[in-house]
Amino acid sequence: MTPENDGPETKEYYTILFACIHNSGRSVAAKVIAEHLAGDKAVILSGGSEPKDSINPLIKEALEKRGLSADKEYPKPLTTDSVRLADVVITMGCGETCPVFPGKRYLDWEIEDPAGKDLATAEKVVDDIWVKVTNLLTELNITQPANEI
Repeated sequence: MTPENDGPETKEYYTILFACIHNSGRSVAAKVIAEHLAGDKAVILSGGSEPKDSINPLIKEALEKRGLSADKEYPKPLTTDSVRLADVVITMGCGETCPVFPGKRYLDWEIEDPAGKDLATAEKVVDDIWVKVTNLLTELNITQPANEI
């Protein structure tokens, strides 16, 4: 389990890192949603401790149903540099493999792994991530005029 502190002070913009094991489902969905909701008010990164070769097609489909595209995304490795750059690190199933740096805010979101599951599960995962990302951005005072699709 990763440590959690009181969080960063309010800043002009944040760098947020979403990490999961394969960087093909949950962390990609979180990145796409956060980029949509935060616009240019945050830098959004993602990575995986064991990246796959491609994005989960059901996550892509679930995002497309919300009007979002993961076409520019591809699985990337979780690096020490990406963690070092981040103000907030969100893990989803890879917390024990994520490098820990003092002064970072770490959160572990328990979200079902959509790997090998059906479209309904992928849609639920995207919905769960949407709520958590919205709450995080609200907490960080990162808002855009239209946060709903």
